[in-house]
Amino acid sequence: MQQLRRDPVLGRWIIVQIDNPLFPQDFHHPDNAGPAPEFRFCPFCPGNEEKIPGDIYCEQDESGWKVRVVANKFPALRAEGELEREGLGAYDRMNGVGVHEVIIETPDHSLSIADLDDSQFERIIRAYRARFIDLKQDRRLQYVLVFKNHGWSAGASLRHSHSQLIALPIVPKKVNEALRGAEKYYEFKERCVFCDIIRQEQEDRVRIVDENDEFICFAPFASTSPFETWIIPRSHHSHFYRLEDRSLRLLAEMLRRTLFRLKKVLTDPPFNFIINTSPVQIEEELDYFHWHIEIVPKLTRAAGFEWGTGFYINPSPPETAAALLRECGSP
Repeated sequence: MQQLRRDPVLGRWIIVQIDNPLFPQDFHHPDNAGPAPEFRFCPFCPGNEEKIPGDIYCEQDESGWKVRVVANKFPALRAEGELEREGLGAYDRMNGVGVHEVIIETPDHSLSIADLDDSQFERIIRAYRARFIDLKQDRRLQYVLVFKNHGWSAGASLRHSHSQLIALPIVPKKVNEALRGAEKYYEFKERCVFCDIIRQEQEDRVRIVDENDEFICFAPFASTSPFETWIIPRSHHSHFYRLEDRSLRLLAEMLRRTLFRLKKVLTDPPFNFIINTSPVQIEEELDYFHWHIEIVPKLTRAAGFEWGTGFYINPSPPETAAALLRECGSP
């Protein structure tokens, strides 16, 4: 029998395939981790720095740069100009003001992010944090999204390992829905829903993939996709950019181990990850929201049923996924 599970934050329902679940060998992702198509020229490789916009942020040592942040050459939004929002009858529009940046995660073209060491993950997360802190100074920008597309079918257009940042002049609908759902839960129970989820996972122990002193990694009870995983701070924090240095190091270790496990168990699948955090112009610590990282391998496709209903079908129970990821070990 299948099982319907409700997401406690968004309120959406997920169909989980309990009988005859799919295992890693049952998924066929065409790009198999997906390198994007290879081109003769890579703009992110050392020696090609002059071919793309200059550094916004850079970490380097005596051997050269280690992590770079540059403006996207083909941005979804541009920083210049004013919003100039206006109504056109039933419609609204504004200028496409925002920021679109690329985080080049390593100078080594041959390495994927799961191959990097802890120190390199620290540099990457430090770059994310630095850009959040800088961009929140621009009062036009309401939300900063950091995301990674790994693999051609997950949206990556270049093989060289990189992630992206887009800063928006509005708070996205999905983020607002999560904020409202979490606030509604808090008003009813006077507790953070994410803190309750952490307590539940620690009590059940069947969906936990990994944990350390400050973070827990688990497969969500109502996972939308097979082998979806979250990394979340044990202590309540609503803003990613306030991450302290010790926490940053522990997060880097956790993220590296998690991506390694996914690569090993699923044969380097295409995936997306996002940092889900509070809007940058909200200064106060939100009692009801808890920042976290969501990692979603691209193993299935949404089709007419999902589009028409908003339901997702997950053919691999999160308990099974967590056990396989946990048991595979870490580097």
